[in-house]
Order: sequence, then structure tokens, then C-alpha cells
Amino acid sequence: MSRESDRRSGRPCRSISRRDFLKGTAAGIAGAAFPFGSTIVSVWESFFQKHFREMSQDEIRDVIERLQREYSEKFDTRIDINARKAIPGTLFGYGLDLSRCIGCRRCVYACVRENNQSRDPQVHWITVLRFKKGEKWVNDLEGAEKYYYPEKVPEEGFFYMPVQCQQCENPPCVKACPTQATWKEPDGIVVIDYNWCIGCRYCMAACPYGARRFNWGRPRIPKEELNTETHYLGNRPRYVGVVEKCTFCIQRTRAGRYPACVEICPVGARKFGNLLDPNSEIRYCIENKRVFRLKEDLNTLPKFYYFFAT
Repeated sequence: MSRESDRRSGRPCRSISRRDFLKGTAAGIAGAAFPFGSTIVSVWESFFQKHFREMSQDEIRDVIERLQREYSEKFDTRIDINARKAIPGTLFGYGLDLSRCIGCRRCVYACVRENNQSRDPQVHWITVLRFKKGEKWVNDLEGAEKYYYPEKVPEEGFFYMPVQCQQCENPPCVKACPTQATWKEPDGIVVIDYNWCIGCRYCMAACPYGARRFNWGRPRIPKEELNTETHYLGNRPRYVGVVEKCTFCIQRTRAGRYPACVEICPVGARKFGNLLDPNSEIRYCIENKRVFRLKEDLNTLPKFYYFFAT
């Protein structure tokens, strides 16, 4: 049936799929009928959107305005998106005191609320692992216990280790990405542009920490729980079929605030700051505690430091 017949019959027109478009097949394009109005403009703008690092400030502004319109239609509320750049002279680092962590998982759910992670299906950027004291554990993250349901924490004879993106200085995920949808920013945060991610999951396979998550289903967030203060490279709502992960709460830290997980921790186990500032708390921990980094032999150079205070 022709495109004109489709319009007269009142049946919805078929749009070009991303797969057909990227394949560039004549059949895929010739057999597609374009919708009319603002929708097709938005679709084409999205297809031809330049890489974030190649866009001018005016182009970034236009992209953000388009996304804000799309999100407003989807969620029936205004979502503010900023593209705040890295603070000069800043290299963010994270510390975690394993002798204090009680395994309460409050960090997990504070992260979910702050970063607009899907509630159904559930997506968590932080995983809290439980280990028996005295057992070999450091490089056996895959064999660790992820699911535990005690009446009270901490439990006698156990300790806990939260794991999230280690914000590597030499990130293997960046090297694996075929579209350059993920990269390391000047302040050390490894980010993802969800509009450039094609969902191949090469980065997930390359990450030795299991810190990346894939949206198998369309993310669902109740409107009343939506965080409307977002960053383009951070906690703005995601799409089905893209990868996401911890960004050190880029929307907060680039505004001079702590990540949500640091603020919520009831025992002060989490530390955060500028590695280039000799007076920062994270530098004090590195210089005065017995710190270690996960899988250091892989030369990923994580900016996430674990230590025992006692």
C-alpha cells in the first residue's frame, strides 16, 4: 500500500527503524512511510545528532531543548537537563571504609532515587556484596554473595563490600565501545551518551567489575518519584536497549555537592573528594590508611579506594 493510501485509510504510518537506517538498505528506507509534524523532525534530529564532544554550546542547547520536550510529553512534567562541564583542577576520587560498612543498602536505594533508575524492571548501579570474615575474597567478585536478607545488620562473622563503577583512569569499557558512546571526562568520570549507545554491550563484557547495567525493558519510574534535576551525561531518563552506570552523581558533584550514596551512609563509610587537592578527605584516606583497589593487576587504575580503618 502506498504512503498516500496509508494516510487516507487513517492507519498509522511506519517509521524507519534505527536498525534499517544504520544498515542503509534501500528496502528498509523505501518501505518506510514517514510520519508528519514535529515527531519526524525529532526523529531525524536524533538520528543525525553529533557526538557530544563535537557539539558547540548552541548545538548542545538545542539538543537539550529537544530532549526536555520529549521528556515532558512522556512524563507529563518538566525535566531540567544541564550539561555542566568539569570543574578545572578537579579529579574525583572515592573511598570506602570496609570496617564501617554495615551492609544496610541505603546507598543502593538513595542512588536509585537520585539517578532515575528503573523500578520495573529493577536497575541498581550499586551492588553490596557479603563475605564471611577470614575467607579469600578480593578478586572473586563473581562468586560473592549478592542477596542476603537478615533481620538485622551488621551480622556477626560477616563484612560487606559495595561495588559500583570504579571510574578507571584506564577504562577498558571505553576502548571496547564501537561508537565512542562512552568516554572519560577531564574530572575522571567515565560517562555514557545514551543517544549514541547502540546497546551492543561490548562495554559490559569489557568491564572487570560488572558495574554496567543494560535496560532489557522500558525503564519505569513513578511520576512522583522522578528526579527532575538532571545532567545530560548522568541521571536523565534512559531508553530501552541502552547501557547505564554510576557517574559519581555528576549532576551533584559538578555543582559542589556529595554523591547521594555518600550523603545517605548512616555510618560515614563513604568518602569523596578531589584527588588533586592535598587537603581533601580522600587524599587523607589514601595517604594515611591501608588502601587497596580492586583487580589492580589489570592496570585499569581505578579511582575508587577501599580500606580498613582498624
